[in-house]
Amino acid sequence: MSNNYPHVFSPIRIGNFTVPNRICHVPTDISSANADGSVNDRVITYYEEVAKGGCGFIIIGASTPDKKTGRPTVGCIAVDEDPMIMGLSELAAAMHRHGAKTSLQIQHPGRQAAWPRKDLISPTDMVVDIPGSAGHEVVYTDSMAKGKQIRAMTIEEIYDLIEKFGEGAWRVQQAGFDSVELHGAHGYMIAQFMSPYVNKRNDRFGGSFINRMRFVLEIITRIKYKCGEDFPVGIRYSGEEWLEGSRTLDESIEIAKLFEEHGAAFLDISAGIFEVPGPTMDPMYYPEGWNTYTADEIKKHVKIPVITSHTLRNPDYCEKILAEGKTDMVGFSRQFIADPYWGNKAKAGKKEEIRRCISCLVGCWQESLMIKRHMRCAINPAVGDERFIHLEKAEQSYKMAIVGGGPGGMEAARIATLRGHEATIFEKSGELGGAILYCCTVPGKNKMRWYADWQREQVKKLGIEVKYRSEPKAEDLNGFDVVILAAGGKVSRPDIPGVDASIVCTFEDVLRCSVKNCEYYPKDKDKEPPVECGETVLVWGDHFGAADVVEKLGNAGKHVYIVTNNREFAAWMEPCHKDVMMKRFAGGNGEGLKSKTFKYPVTIIPQSTVLEINETGEVKIVNSKFEKSTIHTDTVVLAAVESNHTLYDSLLKQGVVVSEIGDQKKVRNLRGAVTDGARLGLTVDRDVQMNANNEVITRLPTDITL
Repeated sequence: MSNNYPHVFSPIRIGNFTVPNRICHVPTDISSANADGSVNDRVITYYEEVAKGGCGFIIIGASTPDKKTGRPTVGCIAVDEDPMIMGLSELAAAMHRHGAKTSLQIQHPGRQAAWPRKDLISPTDMVVDIPGSAGHEVVYTDSMAKGKQIRAMTIEEIYDLIEKFGEGAWRVQQAGFDSVELHGAHGYMIAQFMSPYVNKRNDRFGGSFINRMRFVLEIITRIKYKCGEDFPVGIRYSGEEWLEGSRTLDESIEIAKLFEEHGAAFLDISAGIFEVPGPTMDPMYYPEGWNTYTADEIKKHVKIPVITSHTLRNPDYCEKILAEGKTDMVGFSRQFIADPYWGNKAKAGKKEEIRRCISCLVGCWQESLMIKRHMRCAINPAVGDERFIHLEKAEQSYKMAIVGGGPGGMEAARIATLRGHEATIFEKSGELGGAILYCCTVPGKNKMRWYADWQREQVKKLGIEVKYRSEPKAEDLNGFDVVILAAGGKVSRPDIPGVDASIVCTFEDVLRCSVKNCEYYPKDKDKEPPVECGETVLVWGDHFGAADVVEKLGNAGKHVYIVTNNREFAAWMEPCHKDVMMKRFAGGNGEGLKSKTFKYPVTIIPQSTVLEINETGEVKIVNSKFEKSTIHTDTVVLAAVESNHTLYDSLLKQGVVVSEIGDQKKVRNLRGAVTDGARLGLTVDRDVQMNANNEVITRLPTDITL
């Protein structure tokens, strides 16, 4: 491998060990351990692939020192019993054999525990409402949110937990890890003691700055006693908490000095507290490296290594901030979920091969940790499903037609081709990308384009045939062994007066990509421009298209109304994204963001539907109480989506081996489409056929003939 990024790939000393490069896997909870918190093959495989991919320093996320009083997720690692050491030692060895140095983070969630749900502890009595956290209150279908009641710890409980942190660190050392990290960020237990917003105690563990720091300093002292002065201890904490009355950067600088004075070996600088989930989880709105300034300031006041993180993706940017001395190491968590081989690809000068995380927080958060499941990834099917790491060649090769060149269709074609099938994509437009491309014109959402570009490069690299401007009918697909329908959903057109009026358009019309001279769309003359909306716009629907239209038009200074049948708009949306979006809809912004704000607040009309649209711009609306109202608007945007099964039904009648994926099967999200496509690409093999449920199956037992 050539060295294209000399600063990224230079060694660094941490405590008593040397890391071979400046790439750090900052801790993330993959919630994939056994129910008792012990390490399993799923956990080992995930971190071993990161080490294999060239990461120099891997910090394992979120091990609890006390399962009884708090797990950050239901599938977190535990370090509260000696029998855990065996699995932990195998985990450390798996990373060491690929040259990585290792650390294990110890985290007690306190008030933010995912389990148990009740009798949660914190420095102070409180009722918390943190819907973006994995420890959010569980609200049943027919109940209302009341907040989680938290009780204050006694002095005896505090010292007991300090001891458990020390014991956990000793087990980490016994397992063969090179260091241990303490989680003092994001409003978890150590952060709760440190934060003036949370900690309202008036004893030795609260009040003054040094009293708020006493809990974590006592933990460090206890670890040093049990593990020796030479065992490196690092601390992850938020440079800024972004909440009135909470910690600011000035105090975080003083904390850094205090940690160094008390023997910390490295500082891992994060952001936020879960009352404000935007900067804590930095969803799609946040630009690359937006939090680097905090590490830069803290680094000026200490001599120990400082790690920065939050939305780092591009090796060019990472090289730049390292060269400028703004940080000592660059930290990735979700980026390694999307592509654990970032380091190898960067060093080889193949940055275009990096599958960059799009910060959607769907697979790794909304549809996994938050609902108490194993971690997944919207764009990397190998996370949690090791079958996709080493793809086996199919026993029998087939000709596969894939109708639709969106993310699901391209992933099906990619996996199928890697397994030896001959795939052909039929795409009705002149460009691959599907629904992802609607995000190109939405401020703050263009990270989605990264994944579309990566997929398109893979299609080109693998030589997959693409038939553009093609909408095949059933008879056009006769020569194929398997047909995958991935054409997406269609915009709903309710049967109401005026739905075809000239002032009515669809979200697809508004969000249409208008980029000229695009390498993936060479015939620009065929490209329709997006529809221009009037000054006042009514958006009717409650899906991604609706949210994105509002983002685009609100950012452009339009006055926007949303009509939704539901009690609230975007209940389906990942909650950290929704928190930032709703603040923007109100005319504000996500904490830490500097992007343009809306000129007019967005008006949401819940539990309502449109009755009639008039050419003059009068739109009649009725709510769930049958109360009618009228809104005057210049443009009405239809933004509800439904599946279209017409071609599927036709092919089924002809006996074709066929499957629907993505929104064509069921309207969902990007992860649904990509997962469907990957699964079909992996499924097709010897003796492919349809079962009695009209699903594609293969490789039945030898004695079964259908």
